[in-house]
Amino acid sequence: MPRETLVNTVLALLLLAIPLVAVAIDEPFYVTLSTRIAILALAAVGLNIALGLGGLVSFGHAAFFGIGGYTAAILATHAFNAEPLFFGLEGTTSMPWIWLVAMVICGLMALFIGLISLRTSGVYFIMITLAFAQMIYYFAISWPAYGGEDGLSLSVRNTFPLLSTAKPLPFFVVCYTMLLAAMVLFSLIRGSRFGAALQTARQNETRLAAVGIVPLNIKLAAFVISAIVTGLAGALFADLNRFASPSMLSWHMSGELIVLVILGGKGRLFGPLAGAMLYVMFEYTLGGITERWQFFLGLILLGVVLFIRGGLLGLLAGKARYG
Repeated sequence: MPRETLVNTVLALLLLAIPLVAVAIDEPFYVTLSTRIAILALAAVGLNIALGLGGLVSFGHAAFFGIGGYTAAILATHAFNAEPLFFGLEGTTSMPWIWLVAMVICGLMALFIGLISLRTSGVYFIMITLAFAQMIYYFAISWPAYGGEDGLSLSVRNTFPLLSTAKPLPFFVVCYTMLLAAMVLFSLIRGSRFGAALQTARQNETRLAAVGIVPLNIKLAAFVISAIVTGLAGALFADLNRFASPSMLSWHMSGELIVLVILGGKGRLFGPLAGAMLYVMFEYTLGGITERWQFFLGLILLGVVLFIRGGLLGLLAGKARYG
């Protein structure tokens, strides 16, 4: 078995085993902690499509994460209060329908943002994506109908067919399944001709254009897919906390997602999961000791950037073997 496959298998089984053991010893907190890891990893998988494969350093992915969260909260609130949405449409507490609406909205928003921001590159692309995310953030905090600065609470967790999502373990299973599905999507994209074109666009756009492929179209498609996956994670995050907060739209969240990708290994299949596990572990262990636990995380991130360019996966599994 290749070394990276072994490491990936261990990470996947470890994340699955923690909540099962926690239920057996009656410690539901660790189930919630594992669910948080799965959701953050899912959001990072979305960013990894744009950043890891396409080299698109988006500092605005919190916009899609937050839009997904607010979509879940708004639809659930209208369903709970029996109030119609726009044009008489009804809300819903069904997770599959909420995910569909969140992904469509995030995809359309990413299409609009991408058409403008992808005409630039480098620091200009970073700043434009940040600007769009901050505009959406300030719109959310100035929208009193849905909580404004206080955010929007969910009365109950949304539902999924045949599962009792109000219980921690079934909800973890839903999030874990979505994470695995996103990883399968990432793997398919990376191994496809589209993925090859995307990675070529990252390395040399002129060479890609020379063979008749428009780099903008390839990067835009990747940006939209990336936003859709991140929006799905945002909807699950709102359900986890039963709360959609403006902090989900903040630039701090965008930075957090980038940190997860870099810590785990940019462009690696299980890099987002490794980064999320490391991040949440530091947040939980050091957060109980000091409020400045991010300082120590920053030291680790600095070490990864300077000495372990492949992230935690690079350290454990060695150099990437794919194309």
